Amino acid sequence: MGKKRAEKSTYSNLDHVGVVVKDMDKTIQYLSSLGIGPFEPPISDPALAEKWFRGDPSDWKVKIRYAKIGPVKLELIQPVEGKNANQEFLEKKGEGIQHIGFTVDDLDREVAKLTTKGIEVIMRMKKPGGQSVYLETDAIGGILIELMQR
Repeated sequence: MGKKRAEKSTYSNLDHVGVVVKDMDKTIQYLSSLGIGPFEPPISDPALAEKWFRGDPSDWKVKIRYAKIGPVKLELIQPVEGKNANQEFLEKKGEGIQHIGFTVDDLDREVAKLTTKGIEVIMRMKKPGGQSVYLETDAIGGILIELMQR
């Protein structure tokens, strides 16, 4: 009897774990003292990015730094200004793991699958070279899922 090949999971390409912090420099200094890192140079918000939060256009800004840990990145995010999912998380829960990020081949298809299950897109960003969405789920203790297409 032949084996049926399993369909590839949407979540088989874990890219990063996103952690919201209050003070990027202080956090990196502490993590570096523990041997976690090195951290890549800062990533600035692309000025050309189209951004939405809870369905409305939004001009939020964040600081982002990555450290590669094996095949996965640790993403530190410090909200700077404007309403966004990162600021909302920091205000409601404080610092901590806010989302897990996966790369997908067809973002629109994956988002359509999830929204039919009642999962809400709370933040979206389009920039040259890719787009991503944050999805609010009831799973895994309220940790968001980020799907990205490059």
